[in-house]
Amino acid sequence: MSELSAKAVQTPVKPKKKKKGGLIRDIKENTSSYVMMAPFMILFLVFIVLPVLVSVVLSFFYYNIISPPTWVGWDNFKRLFLDDDIFMIGVKNTLIFAIITGPVSYFMCLIFAWLINELGPKLRTAATFMFYIPSMCGSLVFIFQYIFSGDSYGILNSVLTQLGLIDSPVLWLKDPTYMLWIIIFVQLWMSLGTGFLVFIAGLQGVDRELYEAAAIDGIKNRWQELGYVTLPSMKPQLKLGAILQITGAFAVSDIAANLAGFPSPLYAAHTVVLHMQDYGTARYEMGYAMAIAVVLFAFTVLTSRLILRLLKEKTY
Repeated sequence: MSELSAKAVQTPVKPKKKKKGGLIRDIKENTSSYVMMAPFMILFLVFIVLPVLVSVVLSFFYYNIISPPTWVGWDNFKRLFLDDDIFMIGVKNTLIFAIITGPVSYFMCLIFAWLINELGPKLRTAATFMFYIPSMCGSLVFIFQYIFSGDSYGILNSVLTQLGLIDSPVLWLKDPTYMLWIIIFVQLWMSLGTGFLVFIAGLQGVDRELYEAAAIDGIKNRWQELGYVTLPSMKPQLKLGAILQITGAFAVSDIAANLAGFPSPLYAAHTVVLHMQDYGTARYEMGYAMAIAVVLFAFTVLTSRLILRLLKEKTY
């Protein structure tokens, strides 16, 4: 090796110092890109970031929409955790929803997307539409009002009566024993939404040459392909699907209100979102409603970060 080459090897390369004003310079150099991003960023700031900031600020005020906001400090949060028993019922029901529907719905979306991806193009399109349509049609929830109707004309009561399993109609959507589980079932039935499409897109984007290389390396069946090739190749879609399922699980409200009423008997199907709507739209205690929203937002963000860390460090 020549002396010049030896010096080149031995001499460490000094990292370039970042110049000040990097963001401004980057905007000037990529003006067209930032112009194209501007509409989305403006909508994101106006409809996402700004409402979150306003909610955090109003959570420290008493505000009834009519009168100017009055500073109350931490009183809303103290009342929320120490004096509001209905809120704790909503927290319990929301956690039950999230713990059951979140993971189950996540794996349902993944498994069904994996199975449908194996079909031919036309059949795959039809199957995707059939599985996705329940999440598009929120009005379909009223079908379950007829199925679980508490009179003898309800489909479930009629079938069980004819089979001799019950003697009198059961108030499925009024009895706290059954109410919550029926809503969980309906939520799972309608949960194949955006996350399902994300997984379909992720599966379509996996390079087919990876499967050929895996077969040469000794992969013997489809389950091994799924674990060693498919899932590692769609990590971004898995993370996005996890976030969508978490936010959907914590935001359950409309299905519970439509099936069990608002409020539900003995608050058996009451959730945190319904509690927030109660104080925000019925009682006009916007400051207190914003405190509920802030707590729910913080808990959702922390849970999402925990799940994403688990997916990053433990899954593969």
